[in-house]
Amino acid sequence: MRGCLILLLPLLLSAADPVHVEYQCSEEDTQSFGLDCSEDQPCPVFLELAAVDALGSRVFLTGNLHTQNTTLYGVLLISDDSGQTWTEPDLAHNGQKPGRLRAAELDQIQFIDLRTGWISGVMLEPLPRDPFLLVTFDAGATWRRRPLFEETRFGSIQQFWFTSPQSGELIVDRSQGASTSYERYESDTGGDSWTIAEVNKNPLRMNKPRPQSTPTWRLRVDAATKTYHVERRTAAQTWENIAVFAVNAGECR
Repeated sequence: MRGCLILLLPLLLSAADPVHVEYQCSEEDTQSFGLDCSEDQPCPVFLELAAVDALGSRVFLTGNLHTQNTTLYGVLLISDDSGQTWTEPDLAHNGQKPGRLRAAELDQIQFIDLRTGWISGVMLEPLPRDPFLLVTFDAGATWRRRPLFEETRFGSIQQFWFTSPQSGELIVDRSQGASTSYERYESDTGGDSWTIAEVNKNPLRMNKPRPQSTPTWRLRVDAATKTYHVERRTAAQTWENIAVFAVNAGECR
């Protein structure tokens, strides 16, 4: 599968507590997403974090920016200093700072070694379609976007797991409304290409799923303060707070 090269741009986010991932609504956003916003009744925009993982002092967060009813952009946040400061890569590959993925959300993260990793994603316009993986071979310094399919198809990646830099499995949920459909795919090319292995109307299991293990990192939502807490397990088996992100990201008017 072909993909675009994604470069890490030096957009420095404040290390203040909490960190604000800012969103500035453009007229194009308002029109293309069909947002019914005004000066008197603005549309709040929220940050939603989905997953966290780390390679040494480099920490990765995935998620999206959304209104009450519409997902706007998929976001990837990266810290090279254990959560003190954060950057956003140019996922759209358009030279913007940040270049977020329009009408998309990013979800699961896996690193198989110190250099190779994947992030699952899906486009939302408005139904889930065109699932993809972001892949890195240099510990997150650059990323390539790899669509699962060459043509537009509805569905999203329910789960994925690689057992080596080449071998992996994933399950696509293609259910719509009352109709359910699940597909299991296998890859021996590191996610460059996929071969369908199984189809069923009932949920499927991978032959080699993600192993059960004690997590080192976690995301915790604090409803009272409307924040996400990024936490790391200590040697004493307690949770250490690494970073705090505000849920409120801006608004459209």
